[in-house]
Amino acid sequence: MWLCTSEKDQAVRGILKLAYKLLVNDKAKFTALLVGITFAVFLMMFITSMFIGVLSHASATVINIGAPMWVMDPSVQAITSSIGMPDYVLDAVRSLDGVEYAVPLYSGGALVKLPDGTYQAATVVGLDDTSLFGRPMLIEGKIEDIYAENGFIVVADAEYQKLESPHVGSVFELNDHRGVIVGVAKVTVSGLFGTPTLYTTYYRAVQYIPNPRYTISYVLVQPKSPADVQKIKQQVAALGYLAVTKDEFIKKNASYYVFQTGGGTNILIMTLISFIVGLSISGQTFYTFILENLERFGALKAIGTKSSELVGMILFQASFTALTGYGLGVGLCTLLVYLAKLRLASYAAMITYPSLLLSFVMVVIIAGISSYVGIRRVLQIEPFDIFRG
Repeated sequence: MWLCTSEKDQAVRGILKLAYKLLVNDKAKFTALLVGITFAVFLMMFITSMFIGVLSHASATVINIGAPMWVMDPSVQAITSSIGMPDYVLDAVRSLDGVEYAVPLYSGGALVKLPDGTYQAATVVGLDDTSLFGRPMLIEGKIEDIYAENGFIVVADAEYQKLESPHVGSVFELNDHRGVIVGVAKVTVSGLFGTPTLYTTYYRAVQYIPNPRYTISYVLVQPKSPADVQKIKQQVAALGYLAVTKDEFIKKNASYYVFQTGGGTNILIMTLISFIVGLSISGQTFYTFILENLERFGALKAIGTKSSELVGMILFQASFTALTGYGLGVGLCTLLVYLAKLRLASYAAMITYPSLLLSFVMVVIIAGISSYVGIRRVLQIEPFDIFRG
């Protein structure tokens, strides 16, 4: 029994070794297969990673502030399109069952006049004057200095240089108001639209920036416990407003950019094109490889090789090529993203597990279709026809 199993293992290894030699000995076809799959994986990885990075940066404010729950107008579609709420909403939310505390947040855009006279658009975030909830981590200066006259904190992200890389003590103008940098901060994720970010107090933000009647962009809520989240949502809905968790707001923001801006459709089309390119190149090349080795497969069939063993050879060849191309494509994409981030601080692409999984599934499909085409052709051959030719 042991001897029989050992012989079977040796036979399998022999078949796979033969399949490998048939594949790699034809260097031109093998290279063409690898190039096709590598290029397809690279395009799929690059496109999806770029889009995931863009979506992550689009939710930068939500991620950096880090509030567990956000209360907003129901019409808000994305973090950048905030709709002002009256002051009574803040008071009402603070009185709800399950709310430990709630603070206002201002988020808006403004034009900053730099010392050289040029203007630069910036995002201004106004933190609650009492708690400074959502404040960034400082790498220069003291957080208490934000209460000083005209005090602002600048974020040292990819857009930092657009404000002429200010340091503590740098002066600028914002709507004819004097502003002074009292701190330099770092955040988890930089913004998407190429605008630098300034933090200040809520009162100073609404005082410096022209606003409509209602100035509260969002109400940040800390629930007493996770069990209170659903109850808070229901109570806020009864007030005529919307309460969502941090993760729900990130998904809502991503959904807007995927379905409302056309970005998702464009990414889907480009990914499908990449898949079709890889499938067409690898499928055609693999079929040509099978045709050129048809005599060898026929000879193997003539000497008693089973159809299941021939199928195993083709599946091994297709899988080996696909996985090798997948590894090369992922490596090439990772290298280019790394080099791009070294050269461009604002580059947003992110290689994530979902993009790796999507590319892997696509490669498996390409390998499956390519091997199916080859298997059909090999199983149709008759040894007699091969030797008669």
